[in-house]
Amino acid sequence: MAGSEPGVLRAHLLEGQVIPAHPLALDRNRKLDERRQRALTFYYVASGAGGVAVGVHTTQFEIRDPRYRLLAPVLELAADAASEALELPGSNDRAGEFAMIAGICGPTEQAMREAALARDFGYDAGLLSLAGWNDAGDAELLEHCREVASAIPIIGFYLQPAVGGRELGYDFWRELAEIPDLVAIKIAPFDRYRTLDVVRAVTDSGRRDVALYTGNDDNIVVDLLTRFPVADANDAGAGRAARPRESIDGVIALHPNRPLERAPRMVGGLLGHWAFWTSRAVELLSDIADVREDDELDATWLTRAAQITDANGAVFDARNGFAGCIPGIHEILRRQGLLEGTWCLDPEECLSPGQIEEIDRVRAAYPWMNDDDFVAERLDDWLR
Repeated sequence: MAGSEPGVLRAHLLEGQVIPAHPLALDRNRKLDERRQRALTFYYVASGAGGVAVGVHTTQFEIRDPRYRLLAPVLELAADAASEALELPGSNDRAGEFAMIAGICGPTEQAMREAALARDFGYDAGLLSLAGWNDAGDAELLEHCREVASAIPIIGFYLQPAVGGRELGYDFWRELAEIPDLVAIKIAPFDRYRTLDVVRAVTDSGRRDVALYTGNDDNIVVDLLTRFPVADANDAGAGRAARPRESIDGVIALHPNRPLERAPRMVGGLLGHWAFWTSRAVELLSDIADVREDDELDATWLTRAAQITDANGAVFDARNGFAGCIPGIHEILRRQGLLEGTWCLDPEECLSPGQIEEIDRVRAAYPWMNDDDFVAERLDDWLR
């Protein structure tokens, strides 16, 4: 999309997309492996993903460290590779249908620099992390979000506390929904109560142009299948009236007794889990789109959901507090030949004891999840 107008970006996100969180390819000396970094971007485009998120947790926040100075090179490399991949034969029909999303974090001054950098490289939106803001109140957080949104359309981010996030209540999300340049929210607290807080807050705001994306890698399928609760005239916003239709052009206000088929949904995912086996993720989202309006869902979907959560637990190293989540993603990509190894910038960040065996287990148990053949057929072209 290369810095497209917010309306175009909104429409794209509201359609529901697979958006992988882009890993960082390093060589054995822990230096950027540009060839394999580009290959990863080509993989995501070829898989049918609707965009990528770069400079996020999966890309390793350490790329901002002055020792490495990798944020700008990695952002630029992904933007260039995506543009090139979308121009290949067979990709012409996807022009304007790939969202470049930059991770943005830190204090306001840093976040504004990162937003400007992302815009310079043609990114469409910033995924705004509030990690590190643990002592700030809602008013301070919201002012920060408004300032960043003045520089680039933002995607709100509820990051799970286990990897640096903080608890954010209903009132925060209700006020965040008032920011005109909020285009989406990645809901990733790994907590059902907190997930419901976000969905209810956006619903109560009256906004229907804010796309809800799951980041709950532990509950992907259920998030995407769920018709979330609908507020009625008496409890909208816990006593706060929904915003009137006239407040934002093109936004549908809440309506009492709104039909269930129009209940709010998470339309897609922005996920570290979708950074591997991505072509299968695209198939999964397509399958879900085909069935989620059915009045009665086949119960096998619950089994499929549990299998994906089981696989995620192994790759993300849930039993060890997610200590090996990034190396776990790398291990899958290494086995496919996309990465040379599982190295991270931090030498202490590595696979946990027993994690390899867990990955072996889920890979053998659920062969339908992997896209090894898809990668093998194209890998030489991506690594050229």
